[in-house]
Amino acid sequence: MRDPRLRDIARRLRRDATVEERRLWRALRQNALGAAFRRQHPIPPHVADFACLEAKLVVEVDGGQHGDARDAARDAAMTAAGWRVLRYWNNEVRANLAGVVEDIARVLGERLGR
Repeated sequence: MRDPRLRDIARRLRRDATVEERRLWRALRQNALGAAFRRQHPIPPHVADFACLEAKLVVEVDGGQHGDARDAARDAAMTAAGWRVLRYWNNEVRANLAGVVEDIARVLGERLGR
């Protein structure tokens, strides 16, 4: 059964998305890379910024509050569940959106055998 708290958190995070998350979402949405991504998708007990269910690929966009042991534990939990986690800093999305999208597309292709 789905955790209603995670659903509520995901809704709040979608509503309060950062500028960088919104920019990346515009690049990923509507199967732009040949696979569907979801925004603020619950992967209990976490909520991923972006997730491609077909490829079991998570994309996180991080600000300065990230990069600590909690993120490492979160990544380890999702990896143990079969997900591949990619992390990009906000400044990477701002300065090199095309490069970030290219990297995501490369890993997506690897995950889907393309």
